[in-house]
Amino acid sequence: MPISPNQGSSGGGTLVSITGSNLSGTTTVRFGTRLATSVTNVSPTTVTAVSPSGTGAVGVTVTTPGGTSNPIPFYYVGAPFKQSLSPSFGSTAGGDTVTINGTGFSSATSVSFGANTAVPTVVSDSRLTVVAPAGAAGSVSVSVTTAGGSNNGLSYTYVAAPTVTAVVPAEGPESGGTAVTLTGTGFTSTNQVTFDGNPAPFTVISDTSVSAVTPPGTGGPVDVAVTNDAGTAILADAFTYIAGPGI
Repeated sequence: MPISPNQGSSGGGTLVSITGSNLSGTTTVRFGTRLATSVTNVSPTTVTAVSPSGTGAVGVTVTTPGGTSNPIPFYYVGAPFKQSLSPSFGSTAGGDTVTINGTGFSSATSVSFGANTAVPTVVSDSRLTVVAPAGAAGSVSVSVTTAGGSNNGLSYTYVAAPTVTAVVPAEGPESGGTAVTLTGTGFTSTNQVTFDGNPAPFTVISDTSVSAVTPPGTGGPVDVAVTNDAGTAILADAFTYIAGPGI
């Protein structure tokens, strides 16, 4: 007499389907010693019931006018507990693999990032990995759903890839030291600014503005790049190094 699913939340409320023979006239379904609720005699071979609360493994029995069946196992599962996730940020385009640590993950079926869900890979009862779906810039709650229920408590921050639209002033001496302002978008989590691949000291003014000081360079136009947690934006030939006079 199979039962599906054969596990559910320790809080109860799991709708299970029990199949067998001679199930017409079912009067009660018990999970261990506790009565199930919402028992429905679907057919002579199928009964559905909603599990009561419980813990551990219990035997499920069906009682009809002809007697009581042998027990079949049903396993109560506690709600998952999340301890940490890494990384805690990623691109709005999604695609970043996130590792979540905690307990009770063995039966995990989905992970929600705000309103968007993804199917996880269960590594162990204490660890799972999931590829973050696409999402809007900002922080969202992360929720893991298992046979035992769902649990939130952790957050994930979506970061938009940067864009660079202008560098002002657009020229300066080869010796470096020119204070410039970069304008664009997605600058809040900037972690590097480079001129022709050379790192420059910088300060984030806002999500659309970064100030930087040019490093030394070679005469001519060079690319300026801004990197944040979601990627790198390059503005080609955005700054020109001017050679000093020679006598």
